[in-house]
Amino acid sequence: MSRKIAVIWSIAFAASVVGVIASAQHRFRFHDETRAQPLNLEPATVNPGVNRSEITEQGRALSITGNGIPNHLVRRFPNKGNPHHIAEQPVKLSVPAVPRASATPTPLRMGWNFGVTLTGVVFDPLAAEFWHGDPRSGWSYNALGGAIALGLDANFAHVQPNGKYHYHGVPTGLIELQGWSPKEHSPLIGYAADGFPIYARTGLVGGKVTQMTSSYRLKAGQRPGGAAPDGRHMERSTKTTSSWRDLERSTNAMAP
Repeated sequence: MSRKIAVIWSIAFAASVVGVIASAQHRFRFHDETRAQPLNLEPATVNPGVNRSEITEQGRALSITGNGIPNHLVRRFPNKGNPHHIAEQPVKLSVPAVPRASATPTPLRMGWNFGVTLTGVVFDPLAAEFWHGDPRSGWSYNALGGAIALGLDANFAHVQPNGKYHYHGVPTGLIELQGWSPKEHSPLIGYAADGFPIYARTGLVGGKVTQMTSSYRLKAGQRPGGAAPDGRHMERSTKTTSSWRDLERSTNAMAP
């Protein structure tokens, strides 16, 4: 991904996240949980409003515009784990129409969104929830780890303080509306920040429909001790305090 494209994406997508972090200074929630809990996803039963989105090709870029409202049902917001209302968000983004893989992966950091759906709702995998409430600790909680309640709905999504509805995982409601079947190749659901298409759950491997898996994997060995959590890097059965420091990419991973 070129630096120019990265800047365009950052300005368009990250501004609201930076605002959330800035407004939340000195009042991050304190957490010291280190054990996994079942992820509590509430049923999606509420109509969030009217989705408006459009994708057009302009020269060498795809232009994605929308209002940030999903086209599927959501959980009721606010709720116990997420006290925010869904609100329309102006979406106007550009990604390369002909993407190219980077020679080296670009690490995902707080304030960067991985991608956007065809309906103009963002993938925002990181959470502004930190070990001991300290964003300088280098340890943030995985939103899907279940250690802390974040009010996620059945679409693995919830709402930021500014009203932005966003996905932390597979947008279940979206792919169901597209008629996805586990016996078929996944439909296109969106685009990553570098312009590569995003699919979900299934793909073709050797001509056979196959359940796809993430290229991320847990690091081996021990975490650093001291002020940061100790123990082994995210042993999934017992440890859940997670951050980008617990993960590494496989060598064939695309840059976000």
